[in-house]
Amino acid sequence: MNNKVSNSVPASLVSPVTRGKSVTPAMRNVLTKVPEVTAVFWITKVLTTGMGETTSDFLVKTINPVIAVGIGGLALVLALVWQLSVKRYIPWVYWLAVVMVSVFGTMAADVLHIGLGIPYVVSTSFFAISLAIIFALWYWREKTLSIHSIYTRHREAFYWATVLTTFALGTAAGDMTATTMHLGYLASGILFAVIIALPAIGYRFFGLNAIFAFWFAYIVTRPLGASFADWMAVSHARGGLNLGTGPISLVLSVLIVGCVGYLAWSHTDIERARSARRH
Repeated sequence: MNNKVSNSVPASLVSPVTRGKSVTPAMRNVLTKVPEVTAVFWITKVLTTGMGETTSDFLVKTINPVIAVGIGGLALVLALVWQLSVKRYIPWVYWLAVVMVSVFGTMAADVLHIGLGIPYVVSTSFFAISLAIIFALWYWREKTLSIHSIYTRHREAFYWATVLTTFALGTAAGDMTATTMHLGYLASGILFAVIIALPAIGYRFFGLNAIFAFWFAYIVTRPLGASFADWMAVSHARGGLNLGTGPISLVLSVLIVGCVGYLAWSHTDIERARSARRH
C-alpha cells in the first residue's frame, strides 16, 4: 500500500501537519479523529442513543418546542465545530459531538412526524435514502467507507453527515416499529437487539465485509437504545415503566460520563500497533 499523500488523498484535504508528508500507519494512529471500535465504544454508543431520545423528549415537553429545537441545533453546531477544529481524537470532544447529534437527530425525526405530520414509514424511507446517497458520495469521492481512514477534512465531513443521518433514521425506524407497527417500545427494543446481532454473526462466521457490518450495527444501535430508553421513560398507558424522561436522561448521562472517563483514562479506544499491522 502506497502511503504517500499524493497517491492516496489530495494534500489540500489533509490536516496541515501532514501536508507534503507521507501518511504512515503510525501517523494515522495519531491523526485519526474517531475512536477504535471496542466493547466500551458500543456500550457508550447505545447509551448516547437512549440519552438523546429521552433528552429530546424532555426538552420539547418542558420548554417551547421551537426554542428546544433551536437550542439543540445550536449546541450541535458548536459541538461539531469543536470536534472538527481539534487535530486528533479527544474522547470528551468526540463523545460530546455524538451526544448532541443524538439529541438533534431525534428532534429532526420528530419534527417531520409531529411537526409536519409525515408518517414514520415515509420519514424512515427518506432518511434511509439520504443515508444511501451519503454513502455513495463518500465512496465515490474517497474510495473507502472505513472509519479507520478518518484523517482528512472531507472524510470527517462525510463521517459526521453519516452519523447524523443514522441517528435520524434510527429514531424514525424505532418509532415506526413501536407505534405504526404497534409492537410497543419493549418489543421494539428486543427486536433490534436481535437485529444488531446479525452483522456480528455474519462477520464472525460468514465473512461479512467488516465495513458493512460496522455501519449496519451502528445504524441499529439508535433504535435499540432509544426503544429501551422510551420503554423505561413513558407512561404505563403507553406500555412503559413511567420513570420519566428527565430521570432516565440524567442516569444515562452519568453512565456516559463514566464510560468516556474510562476511555480517556485507559486509552483503549485509540488505535495502536495493531492498526499498523493491518495496513
